[in-house]
Amino acid sequence: MRLKTEKEVRRGARSSSRTRWLTMTWMAASVLSACGDDDAVDPGEQPAPLDLTILHINDHHSHLAGSSLELNVTNAAGDTVAAEVESSGFARVTSAMKELAAGKENVLKLHAGDALTGTLYFNRAGQIGEADAAMMNTVCFDAFTLGNHEFDKGDTELKRFIDRLHAGQCQTPVISANVQFGAGSALHTSRAAGYVEPFTVVERGGQKIGIVGLTIAGKTKESSSPDADTTFEAEVPAAQRAIDALRAQGINKIIVMSHIGYQLDRTIIPQLSGVDAVIGGDSHTLLGPAAMETFNVGTPAGPYAESLRNRDGETVCLGQSWQYSQVVGEMTLRFDAEGVVTSCGGTPHVLIGNQFSVDGAPVSESDNAAMLASVAVSGFLRVTQPDAAAAQVLAPFQGRVDEYSRTVVATADDELCNRRVPGNTEPGRSSVSCNALGEVHSRGGDIQQLVAQAYLEVANADYGGADITLQSAGGVRRPLQGPVTAADVIEVLPFGNMLFRLDVTGTEVKSMIEDGLHATFREGGTTGPYPYTGGLRFDVNAAQARGQRASNLEVLDQTTGQWNALQPTAIYRLFVLSFNAMGGDGYVTLANVPAERRSDIGVLDADVLQTYIDRQAEREPGTNLPVLRKVDASLYSTKSFVE
Repeated sequence: MRLKTEKEVRRGARSSSRTRWLTMTWMAASVLSACGDDDAVDPGEQPAPLDLTILHINDHHSHLAGSSLELNVTNAAGDTVAAEVESSGFARVTSAMKELAAGKENVLKLHAGDALTGTLYFNRAGQIGEADAAMMNTVCFDAFTLGNHEFDKGDTELKRFIDRLHAGQCQTPVISANVQFGAGSALHTSRAAGYVEPFTVVERGGQKIGIVGLTIAGKTKESSSPDADTTFEAEVPAAQRAIDALRAQGINKIIVMSHIGYQLDRTIIPQLSGVDAVIGGDSHTLLGPAAMETFNVGTPAGPYAESLRNRDGETVCLGQSWQYSQVVGEMTLRFDAEGVVTSCGGTPHVLIGNQFSVDGAPVSESDNAAMLASVAVSGFLRVTQPDAAAAQVLAPFQGRVDEYSRTVVATADDELCNRRVPGNTEPGRSSVSCNALGEVHSRGGDIQQLVAQAYLEVANADYGGADITLQSAGGVRRPLQGPVTAADVIEVLPFGNMLFRLDVTGTEVKSMIEDGLHATFREGGTTGPYPYTGGLRFDVNAAQARGQRASNLEVLDQTTGQWNALQPTAIYRLFVLSFNAMGGDGYVTLANVPAERRSDIGVLDADVLQTYIDRQAEREPGTNLPVLRKVDASLYSTKSFVE
């Protein structure tokens, strides 16, 4: 007699688990049938294998227009060069979804949350989220799960967004198993029945597939703006309850669409029974082959699709599609007749155009052909032209964004000087008169400090609160004076960084400041990393050794308005640009803050600055435009400066 292999034993256990569920379902169906229930499961349905393709995105964050990507590609001479190419944009997403679905029988199109917040398309191109809803409807997703940023403007505005999403023929189901809308919420079931459900069921190849939604609980409540009585249950029990409800209907193919982050996905999968695939979001994680780094796309955090095990020991396929309309994930699943996943794979398609340039100039035809050939070899770079119909949908919103950019949004009577480092006049950044001011020489740039203060005030009003903010000097590109347009605001912060929240110790705060000062004053250092902070001030002696340049660090108590000494063991909420949070400009301390103490707030730096401007109480007579002035002298982060 041949002994069974470990794999066969495990497979038998999985089959038994599935069979028990089917048996219970058939028994329940028989009872319901006897009671005359027309919706009962038909026990006569014969199970069959199923091949399924899932096309998915997440965290597009109102990035609807295209951008560019610098790739390392090979030219006609065989040399590897850095070349720019058009990339991303929602019209490319629409095109890729259509092309990748063509010729396949069983396809799902899924969006794993955070459609909203991040660019001017969110709130300057029409109603809140109007442009996002219109572009999502060019795809017609089979399901959309709520991300934390769907709650940034509260439950009432979220309901309006869902209304816009359902204004056409798509009627995309909106799902989240762990949100409980409060009694006063516009989305409470008493007044918005069916708007948000725990799960949805679709049919492919004659078989039912359950799709469960999850929204990250803690961050949504703490750092977004749901109604006060809207709550979020812990992810695992909510997901398991929804899975069990689907299995009770005889559904044995279940996908969890989770907006909870890559690491948390990997943590909860072994705790869940009955899940077959997880399509993730929230952490903006790039998954794929190591060659992505070689091509300069980014550094993948893991493979795509990753094969893990659930609580039953069954295969679960995990995928996520990076961020900002740049990647469409194509996950391929094979189910056996009992609904068990027997294989998973796929490709994260990085969407690009077909014309390369170097240093702003188009390359020759021969170089372009060679570069496209190296793209084809990559296996993940996908030349995709924007869908014409989707581009037409976007056009009026683009026009509104362009018009808004020309709008005068504020006035600055006095020049807000741009000075990267105290003591460094930097000719050309600001006027001669600004450079001559002793206060600028001793405390640094007015516009840099205003940006850091803007982050602090808006974070405390809208994003769960901050104790400290950081803006490195070089990220602020120009002074402001006179009439200020929306385009000017973007030119102040032109790099499109998103804000992160890091929970850091006082020791890490001191080390962060020392990182910035070392990157500035070390031999061969540059002016860009010099730290400007909101809610934190310190004395600087550039002549000291590394680790000793900053002293007398004080943190502003947001409640009392008092400045208190930085406490080494205390935990402070730091709002910081994604660039610095990842270690950019030499901020290595921030790069080492572990994942459990960092979260992506998902709002654009320039949009935060614009919100701060809009909220200024002082108004110009006649125009009623906000008046921008230098922040109070006590708020400048550099208290004193020694060269």
